[in-house]
Amino acid sequence: MIEVSLIHSLLALLASVGVIVLLTTRLKVHAFFALLLACLVVGLGVGMPLGEVISISKAGFGNIIGSLALIIVFGTTLGIILEHTGATVVLASNILRLTGRHRAAHAMNLTGYVVGLPIFCDSGYIVLSGLNRGLARQTGTAMALMATSLAAGLYAVHCLVPPHPGAAAATGTLGADFGHVILYGMLVAIPTAFCGLLWARFVVSRLPAAEQQAEERAAHPLPGRLPSLLLSVLPVAVPILLISIRSFSPPNGTFLPLRIVYALGIPEAALGIGILLALISKRDWKKADFNALLRGAIEKAGDILLIIGAGGAFGALIAQTNIAQYLAGNGTVGSMGIFFPFLVAAVLKTAQGSSSVAIITAATMVLPVLPSLGLDNEMGRVFAVLAMGAGSMMVSHANDSYFWVISRFSGVGMGTMLRVYTAATFIMGCVAIGAVYLLSLFF
Repeated sequence: MIEVSLIHSLLALLASVGVIVLLTTRLKVHAFFALLLACLVVGLGVGMPLGEVISISKAGFGNIIGSLALIIVFGTTLGIILEHTGATVVLASNILRLTGRHRAAHAMNLTGYVVGLPIFCDSGYIVLSGLNRGLARQTGTAMALMATSLAAGLYAVHCLVPPHPGAAAATGTLGADFGHVILYGMLVAIPTAFCGLLWARFVVSRLPAAEQQAEERAAHPLPGRLPSLLLSVLPVAVPILLISIRSFSPPNGTFLPLRIVYALGIPEAALGIGILLALISKRDWKKADFNALLRGAIEKAGDILLIIGAGGAFGALIAQTNIAQYLAGNGTVGSMGIFFPFLVAAVLKTAQGSSSVAIITAATMVLPVLPSLGLDNEMGRVFAVLAMGAGSMMVSHANDSYFWVISRFSGVGMGTMLRVYTAATFIMGCVAIGAVYLLSLFF
């Protein structure tokens, strides 16, 4: 532990966060390198020798990668396979059949929620954009409403539910239970996604007719042969069910089937089963296509893991300062409870744009002060993760790549996006933290 003044430590921390924001937003530097430079800034800023900064960074990097590598790789692989086989389109079509075409916006909101569980929000939006635009034309629904409805459903679970990288990394960093985070995250995401839809419907009805329309974009190509509904649902439902059963089961039970399910409920094992079920949904696999798919999944997961590892290194260095001790003894911070991690993540998200980077960075800053926040227990850590997930939603604007994915694939202009989608993410974040707070009162 480095003994320097509180002001010295705070200045080093603020400078390091400023480096992250500047490099990722203005200079478009990859978040991995931005976080590594932030490690140097905070470490050297409090007077650590360079060798010690590197040693602590390596330890922090290795610890977080060791706990999350397989979860991120398997989760990414599952999402890419479901996208490739067309299972996401099957889920969307069946949800639409249940809701009816007159509720096309509700159908796409629910579709985003379901499809977003295993698939990243940007990938999910691109895959479903053709279906979304087709429904908008057939039903006469404003594209701004359809785009925000789908985007909100995908975004809610992306920020709140593992194995998405931000939520998964925060769960690992804080030592929270994956099953509880998944279950309560899914619960919180329901009103959160729906409120995004409600806001979009309210605002779009008041927009001029010209702003409700969209520029024509090429539809995303869909797979030729689609799997059945059962084969589309199982890869998503089975891992969630196994992880959930494990979270609420005794670890040393004597009933053999329950012990087997408990072992299969390990997140890595459950996601592996999901991958196998997803592979079954397509019969005519070609060796070249299959290998390319797995290679693409590894490359995407590797990019995410580098960011998560750098975030772990950054957190390890922050832990060496005396900021945590000050915050632990500060009555104002302690009285904020789950609102403190929420605000930290919200500021980081708004400033630099990436929800994943925001929650990963926030988790490393919040971990040392969990006891003073009254969150240093099993459920407290779960709600701290969800609070940071809520904060990482707000506010999505021009510095967020997902913002531009929505705009590009829906044809909705910048001004309309800001009034409809950006405002919706602010409301979604407020609704999410409100739901987390209510849940925390009961647990």
